[in-house]
Amino acid sequence: MTLLALPSARDEAWRWSDLAALPALADARPSGQPRSVDDLWIDISGPRILFVDGAYDASRSNPGPVRIGQADADASKHALGRLAGSTGWSLSLGRDAASDTIQIVHVATGGANHLAAEIMLDEDATAAIVESFAGEGWTNRATAIRLARSARLMVARRFVQDAGFQSHADTADIAQGASLATISLVAGAADSRLDGHLTITGIEAYAEAGGALLGRARQRHDAAFVVRHAAANGQSRQIWRAVADEQAIASAAARVEVARHAQKTDGEQSLRGLLLTRTAAVNLKPELEIFADDVKCGHGATVGELDRQALFYLASRGIPPLPARAMLTRAFVADAFARIGNDAVREAFAETADRWLDV
Repeated sequence: MTLLALPSARDEAWRWSDLAALPALADARPSGQPRSVDDLWIDISGPRILFVDGAYDASRSNPGPVRIGQADADASKHALGRLAGSTGWSLSLGRDAASDTIQIVHVATGGANHLAAEIMLDEDATAAIVESFAGEGWTNRATAIRLARSARLMVARRFVQDAGFQSHADTADIAQGASLATISLVAGAADSRLDGHLTITGIEAYAEAGGALLGRARQRHDAAFVVRHAAANGQSRQIWRAVADEQAIASAAARVEVARHAQKTDGEQSLRGLLLTRTAAVNLKPELEIFADDVKCGHGATVGELDRQALFYLASRGIPPLPARAMLTRAFVADAFARIGNDAVREAFAETADRWLDV
């Protein structure tokens, strides 16, 4: 059996994650017979890239500005991210450059696959990336992001594997006036662990991280993100929505760190959990560590059930219980996707969430 140096529940940062299945997944052999990917592409123009079990499929890809090969994921300190190595894909855009929305589909057929990624945007460059993860097995990714002055990047990810485990670790360096938004939707049947460490190194920069974690059966979903403000006048938002049904456990930990010289920081955390049954669980952990004295930082964390008065109102209008529950849950997670600027991408994420809610 493959020996993996994995953290345990005794480690505070991993207290809600269940990694027990990873050694067996690491030893399993992929079948090499991927599912169809037609439903994973969003109907928009731009480059399309397909990875099957972590291997680039050139025959079904149009990489555009994306290069396949060496990538510095900068995840050596992350327990799972460091396994990604240095092979994968990279995107580098020069000053004032802009790219059409880049779609990357990752399909797994069993076993484990690891891949690194690197995104570097020069001054005033703009890019949008949509990644979708499907299949079964252990899919492990690590991405390093470096944004120069006034660069703008949006990364949206859909995790919809049918079985196994999905892990992703982001590290980001955000320079003066730059903007980064990462949005994740976990809506498959596999367990997941999402990590991020975003550092605002330039004044007046912006960072946003969040998404929706949807779990049922005995699934375990865990998101842990840190935004560090190391420069003045920065803004950050962390918006997480967690929905747990049956015996699932969904967890979100959001941390904001403000350095002593990062005056006039504006940091906000909004963590909300919804229990569809009382046998499920949602864990929320907002944290603020502030050393500056002129800041505006706040957090909110709530866990509850569907509003019975709202359910009664919908029932009085002739809406059956299951569709009524889906309608209210859809409204609960909707703001997690609001930052996605492309209408077609935002609608695709909403449709993916709808399919999970309608099951």
